[in-house]
Amino acid sequence: MDKRTLTKPPSILPLYARAALPMIPGASLLPGIPGRGKDIPEIELCLPDVEADRDTVADYAKVCGFSLRGAMPATYPHVLAFPMHMAVMADGSFPFGAVGLVHVENRIVQHRPIGLDEKLTLRVHATKLEPHPKGRTFTIVTEARVGREKVWEGFSTMLRRGGDSGDGSEPKKSAASANGGTPKAGSEWKLGGDLGRRYAAVSGDRNPIHMHSLTAKPLGFPSAIAHGMWTKARCLAALESKLPDAFEVDVSFRRPILLPSRVAFSSEQGSGEAIAFSVRNAKKGTPHLDGEVRPVEAKSKATTGRKKAQ
Repeated sequence: MDKRTLTKPPSILPLYARAALPMIPGASLLPGIPGRGKDIPEIELCLPDVEADRDTVADYAKVCGFSLRGAMPATYPHVLAFPMHMAVMADGSFPFGAVGLVHVENRIVQHRPIGLDEKLTLRVHATKLEPHPKGRTFTIVTEARVGREKVWEGFSTMLRRGGDSGDGSEPKKSAASANGGTPKAGSEWKLGGDLGRRYAAVSGDRNPIHMHSLTAKPLGFPSAIAHGMWTKARCLAALESKLPDAFEVDVSFRRPILLPSRVAFSSEQGSGEAIAFSVRNAKKGTPHLDGEVRPVEAKSKATTGRKKAQ
């Protein structure tokens, strides 16, 4: 494993440019451009002393529907680590560019709430390629620690479409995809055409498929699409009052949400403590997201700044 310690977060815009260059024929032959590797490189990036900016967190909470508290929203460490995700995928040894990849599944484990004044050490690496009926997948693994204590984990599974899918076997079903049906009806959300740009402003994820129809169409979408991680965050915001301090949440991203749109969110608590939830197109019932949240045993007793602010 090639372990690299960073002194500051990577700059996201140059990384996007480098990640998009493999779409140009012959560009992958240039030094430092993804596309020459055969498998996912064994690179681990570490960024110590990461602090969240309170104003930025507040803006993020507003866009995603979270209430303002003294702890980060459960999805926010993903935002802090996202430039590191891009740095791994933009490395010259990566086998393809990040632009065009599809985020198909995401799992988060929050071992305890993270206070806004706590300093995190973030570590990011990617797993090897695995066969998928529509191409190949890999997972970006993120770990957040406060000191030696692991407080948060994230797993983002990405699909590279096309090419040899290996043995043709069906992908493993996550808990989110096997929750046994659509939850009961809940609320309806109206999503504006500018949602992608608003979420990009607070998350740093400026993938062109989310920004505008003019930049989404060349990549195969009739209009801009909502960020999958915005959809997951909005679902967790809707469930905020029901979430324990320590939980894990899996989601499967089904079909993109074309913007503007109107979607229906629903949730249902089963016989145990798990909560199944989903997002569907409000008019056609098209599935966009299926998820499940489950409590996990907390690893430490919470104190001020280390539990949910009241």
